[in-house]
Amino acid sequence: MNFSRVLPYFCRGKVVHGFGRGSKELGIPTANLAKEVVEHIPEDIPTGIYYGWASVDGGEVHKMVMSLRWNLFYKDKTKSMEPHILHHFKEDFYGSTLSVCIVGYIRPEMSYNSVDELIAAIHSDMEVAKQELDKPENRMYRDDNFFQEKTSSSL
Repeated sequence: MNFSRVLPYFCRGKVVHGFGRGSKELGIPTANLAKEVVEHIPEDIPTGIYYGWASVDGGEVHKMVMSLRWNLFYKDKTKSMEPHILHHFKEDFYGSTLSVCIVGYIRPEMSYNSVDELIAAIHSDMEVAKQELDKPENRMYRDDNFFQEKTSSSL
């Protein structure tokens, strides 16, 4: 797929509680963005797994892998945007403002036969994201002015 006309895509919003599966069931915490953010994503950005950059409350910018999905494995009824920031945070940051730059596409969303298969796929996605974000053409977005803007105008 050619995403050059829609990526990179920048958005910002509040971190909200999700279903609690990322940390508890999968051991891979995600920062779920409010539904208002998800509703504003252009239709030509399909569901799937993406990589990019993210910053919490205007802090340091980190690599991230993100699921934009209906979550076929869990049969969810609402679309969600769930970045997994490739950084260890000491505490949860619910209610914080998350700034995200989606840089590239990894794969479509899929359903899995087991939680273990899902976890293996997520770990593979994280490795792809790390490699892609180390490329100069993707690394440059880490320093984009978007991450320097005040975060009070978020959804």
